[in-house]
Amino acid sequence: MKSTGVVRKIDELGRIVLPSEMRKVFAINEGDQLEISVEGERIILEKRHDVCIFCNAESPEIDYRGRKVCHACAAELGRRSRTEVRLPDVETTGPQSG
Repeated sequence: MKSTGVVRKIDELGRIVLPSEMRKVFAINEGDQLEISVEGERIILEKRHDVCIFCNAESPEIDYRGRKVCHACAAELGRRSRTEVRLPDVETTGPQSG
């Protein structure tokens, strides 16, 4: 395992802060769930992949590009992607009057 050279202190409640650069690299956002496990002398943090990537709903059933999405979020995304945008008709001949 490669060392990042980053050192953090644990506060009085046992919390640490993950550096923003690491959160960006691993797409960890506020509200995301991390699984904590132990391997020998190491503590391992892993982003949970068994929750919806949008709302953290348990046991999402839809697999989209290797990520899990719940039915409610998939339905909402489907409604948004079907929104039509109509542009006004524009004449292409002759100068336009102002």
